[in-house]
Amino acid sequence: MKVVLAGLVLSGALAQPAFAALKQGDKAPDFSAPASLAGKEFNFALKDALKKGPVVVYFYPAAFTGGCNLQAHAFSENSDKFTAAGASIIGVSLDKIATLNQFSADPQYCAGKIPVASDADGKIAKSYDLQVREAKPGAKNTRGDEIDHGFAERTTFVVTPNGSVAATISNLSPADNVAKTLEAVQQVKGR
Repeated sequence: MKVVLAGLVLSGALAQPAFAALKQGDKAPDFSAPASLAGKEFNFALKDALKKGPVVVYFYPAAFTGGCNLQAHAFSENSDKFTAAGASIIGVSLDKIATLNQFSADPQYCAGKIPVASDADGKIAKSYDLQVREAKPGAKNTRGDEIDHGFAERTTFVVTPNGSVAATISNLSPADNVAKTLEAVQQVKGR
């Protein structure tokens, strides 16, 4: 119970407002990163994903933390709706790829339905003008593991195939973030 409570407290502390994130119409920085889907590593490249349609790039503070667990689960539960709208999804955090292999395969979170990428040095988050904060000493995730990396603020971008930002979504609960992102993707499809 203490671990769950600590995770919820930590997720609340991690849900800071967007500082100066890219806005609608801005050019989304291209990136590639080690990623995992269903526990299997691959190299994710935004430019390749955009060839297939819009891409939801969602930044989250840390795998296996309260709000991030909820958000990953909500994206996995709605992955078919995003696919139907022609969009793909990539989660990005500063977690190591070994952690993301577990998170991406866990049926309670990504459930093997959405890939997550490792931005271990925070360069991708910073290129999207997101604030990256250091973890407080002794911070633990919901599994009781110490978090040894920084946190990118929870912000989601819908990137169109031409590489521009169609929507920036932040300052919402994890479930509302996913619902608002789906609306934005459906609007892009309707254009």
